[in-house]
Amino acid sequence: MIPNEMSRRRLLGLGIGLGAAATLTLAGCGGGDDSSGPAAGNGGKDYTGPKVDLKLWNGFTGGDGEIFKTLVSQFNSEHQNIAVSVATYQWEDYYNKLPGAASSGNGPDIAVMHMDQLATFAARGVITELDDVATTLELTEADFAPTVWKGGIYNNKRYGIPLDMHPLGFYYNKSVMEKAGLDPNKPPTTRDDFTAALTELKKSGVQGFWISPFQFTGGMSFYSLVYQFGGSLFDAEVNKATFNSDQAVEACTWMVDMIKQGHSPSNVGQDAEYLALKSGKNAFTFNGIWQINDLKKSPDVQWGVAPLPQIGSTPAAWANSHNFTIVKQRANNANKVSASKVFINWLSQHSLDWAKGGQVPARKSVRDSADFKALTEVGALAPELEYAAFPPATPGLGEVLTTFYNSFNEAALGKKSPKQALDDGVSKANKQLEDNRKKYGS
Repeated sequence: MIPNEMSRRRLLGLGIGLGAAATLTLAGCGGGDDSSGPAAGNGGKDYTGPKVDLKLWNGFTGGDGEIFKTLVSQFNSEHQNIAVSVATYQWEDYYNKLPGAASSGNGPDIAVMHMDQLATFAARGVITELDDVATTLELTEADFAPTVWKGGIYNNKRYGIPLDMHPLGFYYNKSVMEKAGLDPNKPPTTRDDFTAALTELKKSGVQGFWISPFQFTGGMSFYSLVYQFGGSLFDAEVNKATFNSDQAVEACTWMVDMIKQGHSPSNVGQDAEYLALKSGKNAFTFNGIWQINDLKKSPDVQWGVAPLPQIGSTPAAWANSHNFTIVKQRANNANKVSASKVFINWLSQHSLDWAKGGQVPARKSVRDSADFKALTEVGALAPELEYAAFPPATPGLGEVLTTFYNSFNEAALGKKSPKQALDDGVSKANKQLEDNRKKYGS
């Protein structure tokens, strides 16, 4: 059985397509709906209007959800005229329900959204522009990593205020390394070091680096290596898929060779590579920053975490980011919109507390603080923010990324050669991108 925490974490990186939007019946937005008179607010700095009740949707179903709810409670205690209530769903249900709920007037006021979903929901008219929030609060690219900041923009308008980023990290089992004669405090950082370590592990009877054929986490590892080897998933305009380039084929071949050379079993089950690391059956795995808190609950496992080793010619790591958005309402309530902006600003400023849930804060000032640096394990992955490979802001991208991950799955399972799998995937992805341009008018 796969632990529920890991099952829901498989959805954290998403790349899932939006299905038909189901209509969700929720209690309508409660008290404080009096929108008479001018809104009391100024782009998120403060709110002095009448009491409003805000609905907030998110997908934080694991341990980070409790931290998130604690922060919301703190906000409510500090703002007597704003009451935020939280509704939590599995991410895949959340994204399918949101459009229908919003159009029927039963949606939330505030929605947490992954960076790779912002453009889709903006194009569908589900979320509203937030340029005034950035302007009023004097937020600029300098306050964030450039990739995170730019990821909230669609058609030259801002739709998301970034809260965090969550990258892949390199986890290693110190006990397994030590038994193979490796220094448990010096994980490999280069391709040569990685290859040498795997050779020693194999001599000791350990398959050191299991390759998962699934998106979580083999596909996301391949995503990282495409960029490490100098390739990309798409062209600059995201009009064409490019994940069958020579560089991408080389990256995919390197991963498939891990299986052929005996460093990984074939047909690794979902999350089996992570469970093997915890049980001492392998030494290395690429997995999300969200596993840090899970490993902290496993005192018998001697482990460490570091940025991904550089297997290709340049450092790169898959990453995504949670953003705050404001949902468009059938009947606009200016007071609720103003209060929502105050909440978004407040939680962004309190992202150090959010980091304890296993996320790298988006705000540079928080990342540079001594308090954040004291979060040793999470802080170890903060450098990846500078070279993280985020998905582009393009409507309908989720289903195209699913095609990318499925292509890797076919190669990892030996159903097709790396080149054939990626060529076939690109053909399908290009048709999806063309359809999306017609659908979304971009």
